[in-house]
Amino acid sequence: MRLLVLAAGQGKRLNSDAAMLPKVMRTVLGKPLMAYVLDAADFIPADEVYGVVGYLKEAVMDAFPQINFVVQDERKGTGHAVMCAADAFKDYKGEVMVINGDMPLFKRSTLIDMWNSHKASGAVCTLGTFVAEGEIPPFGRIIRDDDGFVCDIVEQKDATEEQRAIRELNVGVYIFDSESLFAALPKLTKSPVSGEYYLTDVPRQLAKEGKKTAAYVLSDPDETLGVNTEADLAAVEALLKSKI
Repeated sequence: MRLLVLAAGQGKRLNSDAAMLPKVMRTVLGKPLMAYVLDAADFIPADEVYGVVGYLKEAVMDAFPQINFVVQDERKGTGHAVMCAADAFKDYKGEVMVINGDMPLFKRSTLIDMWNSHKASGAVCTLGTFVAEGEIPPFGRIIRDDDGFVCDIVEQKDATEEQRAIRELNVGVYIFDSESLFAALPKLTKSPVSGEYYLTDVPRQLAKEGKKTAAYVLSDPDETLGVNTEADLAAVEALLKSKI
């Protein structure tokens, strides 16, 4: 299996310009966010790991010289970020895990269990989900078909009232059959609102092609926390301290 880490983001709400660091290089307990992600996925050899970089890319490339990199010069969404890796993956036949580089709480055991679940499912894609308790955060809602496979992910802003009541939410980590992924990406259409291409649209495209997407439900919602703001950074740091 290969790993593709999405690490091109600027992190405006993290005051990246003032810090002069890209989002994934902000530190928690003295360690960059992306380093935690790479540690959790260390069962994948470094020469099979690719980072998609953009904003202040040299900082990321210098920090992790053991892995490969592709460049997203224009940041046009998560789907576009993965499209930028198409040439690097054109001769690859196998599985690829796609994960955001700002999610430092994933456990190694969770990613391995998700991989095993994917292999057992017979699906061409498995995505991580969790079931929210209490107030539902503004994450994408998971839409399943009658057989229990995922047929769509609907973002909160696009969801109907009925869909907004769905408690199974998208996490932001995926395992794809690489050939199915890169065949589906050029068929995506950009958002009329943002002009971006979203990786979350891939399961819908796969469903149109009669291909299956499975869901792996995480047992620990804390693992799903990403870092978008200074408050998120503080919350993640507090959780990591509590686990030491």
